[in-house]
Amino acid sequence: MTKSVLILPGDGIGPEITAEAVKILNKLVETDGLDISMEEDLVGGAAYDVHGVPLADATMEKAHQADAVLLGAVGGYKWESLDISVRPEKGLLRLRKEMGLFANLRPAVLYPQLASASTLKPEIVAGLDILIVRELTGGIYFGQPRGIRVLDNGERQGYNTYVYSESEVKRIAHVAFQAAMKRNKKLTSVDKANVLEVTEMWREVVEEVAKEYPEVEVKHMYVDNAAMQLVLNPKQFDVMVTGNMFGDILSDEASMLTGSIGMLASASLDENNKGMYEPSHGSAPDIAGQNKANPLATILSAAMMLRYSLGREDLAVKIEEAISKVLDQGLRTGDIWSEGCTQVTCSEMGDAVVAAL
Repeated sequence: MTKSVLILPGDGIGPEITAEAVKILNKLVETDGLDISMEEDLVGGAAYDVHGVPLADATMEKAHQADAVLLGAVGGYKWESLDISVRPEKGLLRLRKEMGLFANLRPAVLYPQLASASTLKPEIVAGLDILIVRELTGGIYFGQPRGIRVLDNGERQGYNTYVYSESEVKRIAHVAFQAAMKRNKKLTSVDKANVLEVTEMWREVVEEVAKEYPEVEVKHMYVDNAAMQLVLNPKQFDVMVTGNMFGDILSDEASMLTGSIGMLASASLDENNKGMYEPSHGSAPDIAGQNKANPLATILSAAMMLRYSLGREDLAVKIEEAISKVLDQGLRTGDIWSEGCTQVTCSEMGDAVVAAL
């Protein structure tokens, strides 16, 4: 049966990098029997410019109907002055919330060819393979009440609410434990239980879920220590699970261990493994339209889409192996370039991956 994929290029470099991922998917349709249909629509600032909102209701309905969504990036300087209710990022948050995409998987894998591209010593990061499982639809990003108010003395006050329910913690914990069972059976849960009651409960619930997975070794770590340990000794981690805000920060930190955030893919899944796939980096408006962006995170996100939502593990592996071949050839976009390598454009990198397929 033909699977449907909704392509949402978004803003900034989004259209450039998604075009390269689509190029790879079209190649697999041509040569490997990949049975998909693709439709493109607007999200973020691009949607606001046309519809006055960062995500049109019709586009949201298309996302519900699709088997998977591949997204580029949203946001940019052009829309920073908009009211927060219609900023590009709200389109992304709506997709996550209304599609029920509570589990964000962000693998931080260092390709051996890029060991010198990391800002850390090769011996610290060589062989790195971490999976960060981030809760995506709760926590302080969605908690109510929130806003900016004026106090009686005339001073402005901003406020947000950090809240999690027991059921939200349980379901993301199960995703993390199941991932750990398929890997090295090691799980680190990250919280701030010494200060925040919400994460004190988080720790308690993770301990309760852990009883269902006796083979998994569980550690708890405060988020500030986890941030330090990712730089000091990143290979101690295998699977990490944490809340929305902490996961947002730690996964970006982990991306730099791999040489560039341009290498970090992500999958956001619902309870049935239907998902939205996107690179972990932003829209990079400073290089938009210059054919400089690294498309590999988006191409790797497409591989994750094949793996988790489209049932084609074989093609996911094929893409990952093709990327490794391209890196073996010494081809690099500017963010991962080092002396002795050949610098290529965004489209040239996509062409190279197609050739390697």
